[in-house]
Amino acid sequence: MLSDALTLQLGYNAALVAVGAGLLGMAAGAVGTFLFLGKRALVSDAVSHATLPGIALAFMVMVVFGGDGRALPGLLLGAALSAGLGLLCVSWLSARTRLGEDAAIGAVLSVFFGAGVVLLTVIQTLGSGRQAGLETFLLGATAGMVRADALVIAIGGALVLALALLLRRPMLMVAFDPGYATAQGMNVRRIELAMMGLAMAITVVGLKIVGLILIVALLIVPPVAARFWSDRSGVVIALAGGIGGISGYGGAAISATAPGLPTGPIIVLLATAIFALSLLAAPRRGVLAIALRRRKVQA
Repeated sequence: MLSDALTLQLGYNAALVAVGAGLLGMAAGAVGTFLFLGKRALVSDAVSHATLPGIALAFMVMVVFGGDGRALPGLLLGAALSAGLGLLCVSWLSARTRLGEDAAIGAVLSVFFGAGVVLLTVIQTLGSGRQAGLETFLLGATAGMVRADALVIAIGGALVLALALLLRRPMLMVAFDPGYATAQGMNVRRIELAMMGLAMAITVVGLKIVGLILIVALLIVPPVAARFWSDRSGVVIALAGGIGGISGYGGAAISATAPGLPTGPIIVLLATAIFALSLLAAPRRGVLAIALRRRKVQA
């Protein structure tokens, strides 16, 4: 039952997955706030799609050396290296060519994702390819997750959340006013790379639960929903973390009671439901509040 899942009574593994998803959601909401406020939300999309060729190559390398191609730490390492390369490509194209950041993101996203799909096709021709299970990284799945996998996700989410809180002041300053941050003696380039690095870490850690296609929603939807409730950056970060945590925890719990449903889409749909509620019912920025103010002005 859902109540058992929400109260962590469906077993140790299910409880660990729910806690890990909650921590991942909190970290994604907090990190996504800096991207959202800095108008760099699309960077997370490029980073997420750039992980696919790294996952496929990591699987192939582990199989060649006689290891388990589905070992999560190895797959996440491959995803991190590939995502880092994609991030460097976006940065280089934006800085050294006449392409805008949006065009650079589109180019990197399509090229890396296309390469990943080709590599997945090659894997299916291998002797062990049929049992690869790498398609779960597209939309996320927790059905086959073991304790070690859940621990990796929970610890990774907690570390990213701690780093986001530690670096929140310089990242907020750079997101709002890079010129002022430079005048204060801050290295804006390094802070931007740290921001992108945290987004990359969230993307890599969340691949198993949410999937590379939908992880961008977990990074962006909670901050957008939180923005309806407050104008203060600290409050928005806290609310975004809370919304992300509720979405991750609740989505994993619902998925545990209905194993046939994919975990990632459920988490994203839950976050979207909270966004819709915020859009309608927020006291100052919500649609209903704005409509009531207009009616009062007209009266």
